[in-house]
Amino acid sequence: QVQLVESGGGLVQAGGSLRLSCAVSGRTFDVYKMGWFRQAPGKDREFVATITQSGDSTDYADSVKGRFAISRDSAKSMVYLQMNSLKPEDTAIYYCGVYSYGSGKYVYGAQGTQVTVVS
Repeated sequence: QVQLVESGGGLVQAGGSLRLSCAVSGRTFDVYKMGWFRQAPGKDREFVATITQSGDSTDYADSVKGRFAISRDSAKSMVYLQMNSLKPEDTAIYYCGVYSYGSGKYVYGAQGTQVTVVS
């Protein structure tokens, strides 16, 4: 089983920046993709960005393209999300997610990290 711990959230003004971090541990040898997802109050969890384990491919939701950047440090088993030009609609709990060949599904961090953007 893989374990994920998110950090880096906070309260920021619109136009500001935050950098989220995710520590990945446990069963990681068959990880295919890592990513970030978010859930706003009263809404379903939605995709934000993903990156392959090799780092050669990234994907972003249209709503964050050009503002967010996902990266990973394999040596440190970390995944990051640099968020710039934040908007109030980015307010949500952000979860790290990992897709493994073995499980065939995404596994998410248990707690996530809260991002609140105020205008």
